[in-house]
Amino acid sequence: MSRIMGLDVGNKTIGVALSDPMFLLANGLETIKRKNASSDIERLREIINDNDVELIVVGLPKNMNNTIGPQAMRVMSFVDLIKKQVDIEIVYQDERMTTIQSEAVLIDMDVRRENRKKYIDKIAATFILQTYLDRRKNG
Repeated sequence: MSRIMGLDVGNKTIGVALSDPMFLLANGLETIKRKNASSDIERLREIINDNDVELIVVGLPKNMNNTIGPQAMRVMSFVDLIKKQVDIEIVYQDERMTTIQSEAVLIDMDVRRENRKKYIDKIAATFILQTYLDRRKNG
């Protein structure tokens, strides 16, 4: 049963989420600690193969005025590298405010400030993917 993968690509980590087989719910999977592009992509390829991923949704960190800034350019460059090694459609999802939403979830769960870094990217990836899944479902 195939799935959709959501990514929150940062400079130090990549948050990964997967949909359920019905493409209704996003679930946080893991946070990849970035080493270098080739090992980061190799880990993503393992996840893709293990979970029969048919589509990748990548959060695009646009500026609040909807323009593309330096961080979005870095994400797009990394996606270009993924596209060279993975033959799966990749789409972008606006990720403005997902880190703030993720932080709020962790605060609501009483996760201590020093422990939030471990989870924030995985939760942000879940928000990115869930937003995409909801938009897809509602046409």
